[in-house]
Amino acid sequence: MQPASTSAMPVVTLGSTGWRPVAEQVAIPVGALVVATLLFSVVLLVLGKNPVQYFALVWQGGFGTSFSLQNSLQRAAPLVLTGLAFAIPAAIGLTMISAEGALVLGGFAAAAVAIPLVTGAAPVGVTLVVMAVVAMVVGGAWTAIAGWLRHTRGVNETISTLLLTYIAIAIMNFFVEGLLRDPGSANKPSTMPIGKDYMVGAIPGTSVHWGFVAGLVLAVGLFVLMRRTTFGFAARVTGGNPRAALAQGLPVGGLVVACCLISGACGGLAGFYEVAAIQGQANASLVAGYGFTGILVSFLARHNPLVIVPVAVLFGAIEASGGLIQRRMDMPDATALVLQGIIFVVLLASDTLQGRLAIFQPKGDGK
Repeated sequence: MQPASTSAMPVVTLGSTGWRPVAEQVAIPVGALVVATLLFSVVLLVLGKNPVQYFALVWQGGFGTSFSLQNSLQRAAPLVLTGLAFAIPAAIGLTMISAEGALVLGGFAAAAVAIPLVTGAAPVGVTLVVMAVVAMVVGGAWTAIAGWLRHTRGVNETISTLLLTYIAIAIMNFFVEGLLRDPGSANKPSTMPIGKDYMVGAIPGTSVHWGFVAGLVLAVGLFVLMRRTTFGFAARVTGGNPRAALAQGLPVGGLVVACCLISGACGGLAGFYEVAAIQGQANASLVAGYGFTGILVSFLARHNPLVIVPVAVLFGAIEASGGLIQRRMDMPDATALVLQGIIFVVLLASDTLQGRLAIFQPKGDGK
């Protein structure tokens, strides 16, 4: 295996070297978020807008009411899953941007396999389980291609996953606009709708679909897997130094492919919920950029599966407040994308501060 990519941010590990490294892992991304907010405020001032009003509307539109909170959680659901899809390969030193492709192809596969099941009046539970499994298998297998290429041929995983994402979108478009197109979808090519009876319902008492719960459970499960098992330890050792891992006899190739399979399965599951809980069919709406936003979520969470959940909710709130900001401040929804872009750039730049701030360096007295 070629040396793993060094661009992925280090993962927070508690309890090994004291509070200072952990504090650094928390303080730097939080500081980057504050700096990005200030820079975005300058942009708003240049546009003649009030930054205080903008962020007040973000809070109101994202958390101010029960409706807005549920809207934020709904939008956070795919971000949790795509954030996990980036975080797991990052633990082994891979910078993979494959979640978007896994989501699109997994969602399409789920919609495609549902057509004969729905037509044949298969039981709802069986249909949904088959759709979810197929989406995860397809997403996992698609992402594993990049892991295999990385291990056996030294192909850069960032480039290969980007190309695979475009191919995945092209495959979906090919079938959605051709063989599997619903004749009734004249304006927007789509597969046959699965129908209300086969849709994933909402959590009782809310309007949030079960995808958010699935993401929460997966976040906890993957945290335990990567931090409390021999598999996770071996993956982190490989991510730190693949040559040393090989010298110690660790199955580096298997670990890489396994992490990619888990990553793709998370992305495919996000695609399943987009089809079975939101869209009801596969079409161009699957290409919503959740996979790319998930990268930012994972970076801000320092690839910690548990931290990914609240960070995803934060970005879900930013997206949920877009309509309110558009009405109150006469600004387009795309303004949220500008904010996300600034956060991403500042966050990447802040990574250069790792290990350079004196306040976080270990003291000679061991305190």
